[in-house]
Amino acid sequence: MNIVNWASIAVAVFVLGSVGSSVSYAAFVPADKYLIACGSSQNVTFLGQTYVPDSVQSSVSLKSQGNSYVATSNSTAPFPIYQSARVFSSTTYYRFDIEQEGRHWVRLHFYPLPGRNLSSASVTVVTEDFVLLHNFSFNSYNGSYLFKEYLINVTSDSLSIAFIPGNNSVAFVNAIEVVSVPDNLVPDQAVALSPSGPFNGLSGMALQTVYRLNMGGPLITAQNDTLGRAWENDVKYLHVNSSAVNVSVNPSNIKYSDAVSPEIAPNYVYATAETMGDANVANVNFNITWVFPVDPNFSYFVRVHFCDIVSKSLNSLIFNLYINTDIALGSLDLSNQAGNLDVPYFRDFVSKISADSNTLTVSVGPDTSTDFINAIMNGLEIMKISNEARSFDGLSSVETLLVLPPKKSKIGIIIGSVAGAVAALVFIGLGYFCLAARRSKEAPQGSSWLPLPLYGNSLTMTKMSTTSQKSGTASCISLASSNLGRFFTFQEIMDATNKFDESLLLGVGGFGRVYKGTLDDGTRVAVKRGNPRSEQGLAEFRTEIEMLSKLRHRHLVSLIGYCDERSEMILVYEYMANGPLRSHLYGTDLPPLSWKQRLEICIGAARGLHYLHTGAAQSIIHRDVKTTNILLDENFVAKVADFGLSKTGPALDQTHVSTAVKGSFGYLDPEYFRRQQLTEKSDVYSFGVVLMEVLCTRPALNPVLPREQVNIAEWAMTWQKKGMLDHIMDKNLVGKVNPASLKKFGETAEKCLAEHGVDRPSMGDVLWNLEYALQLEETSSALMEPDDNSTNHIPGIPLTPLEPFDNSVSMIDGVNSGTDDDAEDAATSAVFSQLVNPRGR
Repeated sequence: MNIVNWASIAVAVFVLGSVGSSVSYAAFVPADKYLIACGSSQNVTFLGQTYVPDSVQSSVSLKSQGNSYVATSNSTAPFPIYQSARVFSSTTYYRFDIEQEGRHWVRLHFYPLPGRNLSSASVTVVTEDFVLLHNFSFNSYNGSYLFKEYLINVTSDSLSIAFIPGNNSVAFVNAIEVVSVPDNLVPDQAVALSPSGPFNGLSGMALQTVYRLNMGGPLITAQNDTLGRAWENDVKYLHVNSSAVNVSVNPSNIKYSDAVSPEIAPNYVYATAETMGDANVANVNFNITWVFPVDPNFSYFVRVHFCDIVSKSLNSLIFNLYINTDIALGSLDLSNQAGNLDVPYFRDFVSKISADSNTLTVSVGPDTSTDFINAIMNGLEIMKISNEARSFDGLSSVETLLVLPPKKSKIGIIIGSVAGAVAALVFIGLGYFCLAARRSKEAPQGSSWLPLPLYGNSLTMTKMSTTSQKSGTASCISLASSNLGRFFTFQEIMDATNKFDESLLLGVGGFGRVYKGTLDDGTRVAVKRGNPRSEQGLAEFRTEIEMLSKLRHRHLVSLIGYCDERSEMILVYEYMANGPLRSHLYGTDLPPLSWKQRLEICIGAARGLHYLHTGAAQSIIHRDVKTTNILLDENFVAKVADFGLSKTGPALDQTHVSTAVKGSFGYLDPEYFRRQQLTEKSDVYSFGVVLMEVLCTRPALNPVLPREQVNIAEWAMTWQKKGMLDHIMDKNLVGKVNPASLKKFGETAEKCLAEHGVDRPSMGDVLWNLEYALQLEETSSALMEPDDNSTNHIPGIPLTPLEPFDNSVSMIDGVNSGTDDDAEDAATSAVFSQLVNPRGR
C-alpha cells in the first residue's frame, strides 16, 4: 500500500511550515543518514532534503553480478526525485556502512520512467534477512509511483539491499533512504489481541508502514517530524464520516512527559483529534470506526496516540478502544493515564489478521459508566510485521531468492562456521549411513508404499515410519503415492506458476499461498505451496493429504498431484475458475448470482458435506465450513475445499470427538465452542451461517455494524422468527424469489442454526430441504404455497445421496474403487421425482 501522496505533501509543506514554527524540539540526530538519488548525475533536493547520487557516496558501494544502466527523464517525472533511476539487468547490491547498530528506516522510491519499458519490470528487493518486495510490477499496481517504508533492526556494521530482476526482466529503483532511529521507538514487546497477552520479539522482526494517520488534522510532512515521517489525514478511512468531528489546539499547548518524546509523534499529531460527532443513530453510545484494507494472514503492529485536548477537568474523558472485534483498552481514563490534560499518551498492540479477512478496524466509543459521552483519537500507526519466512510479500525467504555476499568484517567467522558445519554433516552422515544399513537388514520386506516427507527431496524417500514433528525429525505422511496422483518436479511447479508470480496469487491460508498455474499440456491448476516455518500449516497440510487421499466426489475439490523437492511441500489441485463463493456475494464487482444459482451452489456444497459425513467407513467432519472454502468451477458447480482442519468423526459407540476448538469465528458452532465436543452437527451449524451469508450477501461477522447486526446468525434469526427474512435479503433478489422457496430456505437455515446440536438436522435432511426449495423456485409463482408439513422428511424415503454412496464408492486401503456422479444425480432425481409436480402432493 502506498501510504504517501507526494502531491498532498507538496501542498502541506507550506501549511504546516507556517503553523507553530516557533515550537522547538530537542532534535534527534541520526548516526546514519543516507539519502541516495539512484542514477542521478547531480544532487537532488526534495521536500527540503538533499539526495546524493549513488555514484559519489563514499560510504555506499554498488556491486552487480552483471550490468546496470541509468535511465533519466526531465519532463514527465512528477517530482525531482523521480527524474532518474538505476536499472539492473542482473542481481545488484547496495551496501551501506552502518555507524550505529539498531533500528533504521529503509525507504524505497519507485517510478517507471516513460519510454524505458519499466512498467513491466518484475522487482524483488531483499536485505540480508528480510524480503521487502517480491515480483512487484507496475502493470498490476494502481498508482503512478510507489513509496515503501520499512523499519529494520541492523545488527552489524553494514546493511546490504539487493535488487533482483524477475522473469527475464529488469529491476530498478529511483531513490533509497537508510536512516537510523532511536532504539526505543519500537519496543521488543507489545500487547497481543485474540488471545490477549504479551507479544515478544519485535526487535527481531522487521516492520512495514502501511498507514500513519493524523486524526482530525492536515497532512504532516517529513519537515515537521523529527524522524522524517509523513502523517496523512484520516477522513477517507472513516466508516461513517458524520460520526466524527475534528478538534484542535495550538501545537505549543502539548506538554511532553518523560514517557513520550517528540520522536514518538510530533506535537502536530497530538494537537488535533477526532471526537464523537452525529452518526445519525438513535443510540448515542456509538463508536467512531476506521476501516483499513490489509493483507490477510499477517500480524500488524498498531500504535494508537491519544491526548486529552477537549476536557475541562481531569478524569472526565473515559472511553473504550477496539481493534477488530477485540477490546484493546476498556474504560480508559485518558487524563489519569497521561498524568494531565494536553499530555500525550500512546499504546502498542499486535493484531493477527486471519486468512479469510482483508480488513483491520479500529474504533473508539464512550464508556457507559461515565456521564461525559465522548471518545477521542489523535493519531494511529499500522505496520505490517514480517511473517515466518521473514517476508512482507509471500512465503519465499531470502535464502530461496538470493545468497548475499558475506559481510566484509565477518568472512573469517563465516568460513570457520562453514568448515565446522561441513565436518559435523560428515559425522552425521556416517552415523546415519551405519544406522540405515543396520535397519535395512531388520526391516520387514514387502511394504507396498513409500512415505511422502514434509521436508526433503523425493529422491531420498525410503521405507520409514511416521515420526512426530515435535521430535525434531522430518515428518512423513504414510500415504499411497498412487492416491496422491502425479509427482511434479519443483521446476515444473516453477514453470507452471511463472516462479510463483504474485499476480497469479489466488489466496492465502495458514499453510501458505495458493497460485494459479498452467501445466505443459495447458491444464490449469491451483498450486498450494506450504510454508515450512509454519507448524500449524504443516499439520493442516498433513491432514489435507490424508483426507484427500481417500476422498473422491464431484462436489469436493480434487487433488491432482504433489511436489516435495528442495524442502518444499506443494500440492496441486484442479483449478476452480470462478473462485470462492464469497467473491460472488460481496466485496467484488462480479455480477450477482440469481436465486436459482445460489440454491444450486448450496445444494452442491451440501452434497459434498453429506458425503464427508456418511460416504466413508468413518465420518469426516470438515470443521471449517465457510463461503471461502466453497469453490466454483467454470460451470458454477460448487465444491468443498480446504480440509486442513478436518477430523475423523466419532466411532459408532461415541457421540462426539473431544478436541481443541478450531475454525473461523462467525461460523463456529456455539456448543462446540463451549464444550470442545465436535460432531457432524458442528458442520451443520457452520453451513447454516453460509446459507444466511448467501441470502444476505454480507460477512458472517462485521464489527463496524451496530451491535445487534454484528453476527449474521443472530441478526438473521431475529428476522426469520418474525417471518420477514425478505427485509434483509440481497437487494438484487427482491421481487425475484418465489416466496415459498424463500420460506423453505429460511426454515432450513433456522434449523441449522439451532443452539443445540441435537436440534439440528443432518446434512442429508438439509440437502433434502434445499432440493425442495429449488423445486419450489422452479414452479409457477402462482402456485399456492404448500402446507408447512408437506416439507417434512417422509419416513421410508432414503436420504438423497445414500444409495450412490452404498453402491458406487468402495474404500479399499484408501483407494477409491469408483465414483459415479451421474448415478448420484440419477438417484437424487428419483428420490425427488415426487417434487417435479408439487400439485400432486
